[in-house]
Amino acid sequence: MGYGMERKGVELSDVSDTAFDGVSKISRVTLHETVLNKIRDMIIEGKLPPGTRINEVHVGTMLGVSRTPLREAIKSLSSEGLVEIMPAKGAIVRSFSLKDIGDILETLKIIEQAAARLVCQRASDETIDGLVRMHERMLLHYLRRERLPYFKLNQDIHAGIVEAAGNVILFQSHQQLQARIKRIRFIGNEEDSRWAGAVDDHEAIMKALVVRDADQTAEALGLHLDRTLVRIREATGE
Repeated sequence: MGYGMERKGVELSDVSDTAFDGVSKISRVTLHETVLNKIRDMIIEGKLPPGTRINEVHVGTMLGVSRTPLREAIKSLSSEGLVEIMPAKGAIVRSFSLKDIGDILETLKIIEQAAARLVCQRASDETIDGLVRMHERMLLHYLRRERLPYFKLNQDIHAGIVEAAGNVILFQSHQQLQARIKRIRFIGNEEDSRWAGAVDDHEAIMKALVVRDADQTAEALGLHLDRTLVRIREATGE
């Protein structure tokens, strides 16, 4: 499938059969990971909006777990920057100002553009092929209008590009910042035209990456993150 694909009339059968190549079987996850992932998804999807106090009794009952794994999950979310633990108030879903979001996206842009140049120099063909397969799987979720699976894979692609640069400090910094604004980035694609624009951005990134054009890959990532802020402003009316 070409990276400049027209999406009008595109069928699922048009997506390459290689989209699921190399996909491993689902592994068992711990109770902590299950609870953590579930609460994180609730925050991303807006079921726990910014400023909401996480009621341990209510959420624990809803998930069918005791307070111990719930509190462990909340601590992890706090370390990710999605939750704030406040004296006398408990765990609060973190709110970000538009200035906060702009600063984080600006920093992510610097990190991802630096990583893109390193990836084009250092990454193996196998690593880049893996990123392309992730992109193809993401397109399947887009065509099926599966927003949350699409979003998770989208974030994995950004993380995968930075990880492929081979700089652990760069990757750790990226992970910490990316985690903080997952909810706000998710709502930036809730309207169909904004979502389509984000997909177009990713196709441009992949097109440059597969030919190892460092300047073009960095430019495409930079434009994507600039446009992400615009989409967020449009979505929030700010």
